Amino acid sequence: MRVPRRAIYGFLGANGTGKTTTIRMVLGVLRAHVGEIRVFGEAMRHGKARRIGALVESPALYDHLTGAENLDLTRRILDLPRREVDRVLELVDLRDVAKRRTGGFSLGMRQRLGIARALLGSPKLLILDEPTNGLDPDGIRDMRVLLQCLPEGGDVTLLISSHLLGEIEAIATHVGLLHAGRLLAEAPLAELLGSQGGVEVATEDRARAALILGEAGFGVCPHADLPGALVVDAADPADIAALLHQRGARLTHLARHRRPLEQVYHDLRAKAA
Repeated sequence: MRVPRRAIYGFLGANGTGKTTTIRMVLGVLRAHVGEIRVFGEAMRHGKARRIGALVESPALYDHLTGAENLDLTRRILDLPRREVDRVLELVDLRDVAKRRTGGFSLGMRQRLGIARALLGSPKLLILDEPTNGLDPDGIRDMRVLLQCLPEGGDVTLLISSHLLGEIEAIATHVGLLHAGRLLAEAPLAELLGSQGGVEVATEDRARAALILGEAGFGVCPHADLPGALVVDAADPADIAALLHQRGARLTHLARHRRPLEQVYHDLRAKAA
């Protein structure tokens, strides 16, 4: 598994596939029996932990303390300057509620505060395990916006473990798909979806276009979401355009077909079975 700098890397798979175990090995909580974990180009050692922030499961907070006081406890343990609390509160957009007791925080606010605590000390790698678990639609949307802003605003790389493929598809730049403890695929998200999808084609006469393409040996099926269009099993849209033009079929739509990440995952898992 390779996570580029400042990427939002979605580490994806069903429950029980090994995502949390892998994260715990990266964090040093569990020891890997084989292989090697390298972080920032070097073999993982205890001293690297200061450069990694993590939120695994729900954050443990003191409900009788304010948000700022909860953060200040961790700041003092890490021997960081006082300004760190204000910095991370600003990053997660909680400055306006920082003086409220966390016992009255919503689940989304608690998750944000947990991320703020993980960002204390400016770690270069932030690991989040199921950060949207249990959130309502508004909370999921707010978390999505926050996570998309962090790589630039906080100069941090994100490794996000999740079984919610649709959510990760909305924010990730790179993904790794895990099944039964094995990495099925790893690539930039756009590359993975594009390489698996084929080509979308629409002409003035769909039946004739399907006949032309079928005779040329291409697999063709109706587009599920675009009325009148076809999905062609081909890698290069230019080849399809040239063929249809040569046969006198007038194109009205041509694009790479991006299948949903969930479908790509299930197809790869079926091939691996």
